[in-house]
Amino acid sequence: MNVPLADLLVRRFVKDPDNARSAVTRRGYSTLSSVCGMFCNILLFAVKLCAGIITSSIAVISDAFNNLADCASCVITLIGCRFAAKPADKEHPFGHGRMEYLTAMGISAVIVFMGIELLVSSVKKIITPEEPSISILALVILAVSVGVKLWMFAFNNDLGKRIDSTVLKAVARDSAGDSVATSAAAVSLILSSFTEFPFDGIAGAAVSLLILRSGVGILKETVDELLGRPADRSTVEEIEKLICSHERVIGVHDILTHNYGPSRIVGSCDVEISDTEDIRTAHDLADTIERDITEQLGIAMTIHIDPVAVNDSHTELYRRKLRELLSEADEQLSFHDLRVSVRDGNTRLSFDLSVPYDFSMTDDELSEFVKDAFSHAPLKAETVMTIDRF
Repeated sequence: MNVPLADLLVRRFVKDPDNARSAVTRRGYSTLSSVCGMFCNILLFAVKLCAGIITSSIAVISDAFNNLADCASCVITLIGCRFAAKPADKEHPFGHGRMEYLTAMGISAVIVFMGIELLVSSVKKIITPEEPSISILALVILAVSVGVKLWMFAFNNDLGKRIDSTVLKAVARDSAGDSVATSAAAVSLILSSFTEFPFDGIAGAAVSLLILRSGVGILKETVDELLGRPADRSTVEEIEKLICSHERVIGVHDILTHNYGPSRIVGSCDVEISDTEDIRTAHDLADTIERDITEQLGIAMTIHIDPVAVNDSHTELYRRKLRELLSEADEQLSFHDLRVSVRDGNTRLSFDLSVPYDFSMTDDELSEFVKDAFSHAPLKAETVMTIDRF
């Protein structure tokens, strides 16, 4: 969607706007969003507070203070994202990128606090209602406010998508909620002029609940980021595609990423190659893949090489049986890093087993299930497995 003024403002005030992984670029986007947000929200707070006082409407006054909270959020965003852009140092070797998530938490805290305050005021207004006085000027102010907030939603959402910023997307969602809240305030103002039913207080309560919902939603998302989310599917597919484009690679598994902020991601994975490759070739291949991932995806990746027996018929028999066994149990089960060794006439299978978190068997039950399957001839073997949940 082409947002009015967005491209013009970005090209004018953001340095190198197309480099979304640059800390300087991200700081430019956050500064632009914050300054625009502070200007719009201070203006809206002033005019809506006047409209609320003129009409004695708690819904309009609630909406005005919601804009004041949004202004505070813009200040938090500005300060937090500037900290996030700081380079790595001795105390923080992975940089300060996670400050973006802490900033989003600060925004959510402000939103939740304001929502609670407004909910209390609205409930009091329901219990002891006062008849608001409708004003054409107030309705015009609220209509313009809805338009401004819809533009702010589209603007911040556009900026957030350009640099994949949790903070800016949170600000955009808050603006969308504000437009709904202001619309509710306007409707309640009109309805209250025709009846003694406390539409104004109810609308104020509804607005405050929307504010609380927005704040809690932002809080949950940012806590998830800080606790550690798995890599999104598109990123995993990009990593797999890039790795498998190298001709000596047989497969890749155990892709893990650790997010230290949007501009600082580190990861690791296991890359399978033939066990006939010499160690120098394997080392050079790992170096090449790590460099490609860093340059093309901006991820600092560490590669572990897994040698795979590709021309061993004995290993292939066990691989086929294990694949069939797991397929019968659950199509989501898979294995990798299979090694078959023989010592004193006894065969030993070592492998990693990938199991969904919601799989019905416990790790111990699954281990016993696999061991029992290989406890008798003709493919009798001791099984040593590492179970990875995903």
